[in-house]
Amino acid sequence: MLFQTSGIETAFWIPPVVAFAISFFTSMGGVSGAFLLLPFQMSALGYTHPSVSATNQLFNIVAIPSGVYRYWKEGRMVWPLTWVVVAGTLPGVFIGAVIRVAFLPDPRNFKLFAAGVLLYIGFRMVVDLIRKRPIPPNGTSPETAFQADVKNRREKSTGLKNSRKPPLPSVRVTHFNLKRLGYTFYGRSFDVSFWGIFLLSFVVGIVGGIYGIGGGSIIAPFFVTFFALPVYTVAGAALMGTFVTSVAGVIFYQAIAPFFPHQSVAPDWPLGILFGIGGMAGMYLGARCQKFVPAKAIKWMLAAVLLFTAGKYVAGFFHS
Repeated sequence: MLFQTSGIETAFWIPPVVAFAISFFTSMGGVSGAFLLLPFQMSALGYTHPSVSATNQLFNIVAIPSGVYRYWKEGRMVWPLTWVVVAGTLPGVFIGAVIRVAFLPDPRNFKLFAAGVLLYIGFRMVVDLIRKRPIPPNGTSPETAFQADVKNRREKSTGLKNSRKPPLPSVRVTHFNLKRLGYTFYGRSFDVSFWGIFLLSFVVGIVGGIYGIGGGSIIAPFFVTFFALPVYTVAGAALMGTFVTSVAGVIFYQAIAPFFPHQSVAPDWPLGILFGIGGMAGMYLGARCQKFVPAKAIKWMLAAVLLFTAGKYVAGFFHS
């Protein structure tokens, strides 16, 4: 199948299958999978035009709603956190899109930039995972309590196929203003700076706009690493922020395309939609299965994927 905008030719089933496999795992950590689809498109498919960024964001638009729906249904959407992410990343993603088209059209330079971003986040996550954290007053972290609750409910429901299981406790927002945001999760309170979240979202939005992965696509690792928020509560907010900013990003790329007639800037719609269809199924199942996977395993998975992808980019930069 030939895709006109990207100029690549591949079997029609490859994009959705690859997107499904990637999104199933990454959605557990609040990452859409777009940052892994980018190297696949650039390295495996040979799609290196600036429009690959817009196509990646189109994938987010199609794929993300299913994962967000699942997190909302399970009561793990921290909506105030979501809106702050959207407000911060939205202007950033526009700035990033301009930088990508005007200053980083060369795929070689773009790969080096992407590698630097991914290496930084990956190493921070590894350091955070290795570092010993203080034991909570009650001896149990909320993530551990959540996992124990899930396991206990699963064991009790064994053999009771038609039993109606009570829902897991939801996240409860305690306060939200222009200074602080707070919520509780499994007996522990979390309180973060409104402006700290906003400024971080703005910077990540610029990076996401350049990289073509949506503003909030890589913000979940920052929340887990810098703000020590439970991965079970930030995944939905990060995905929703990615969705909103990806909509804006696709519109923006499509709008500026006429000003760059000698470059492929607008998204490849058929390719992006095919990726999105696979991602939609993968994200829903990943969000559904997240509660059965230990938080530490999710974090290690994210860190490993980030570092592996960064290593591929660095190797590609020096061999191109």
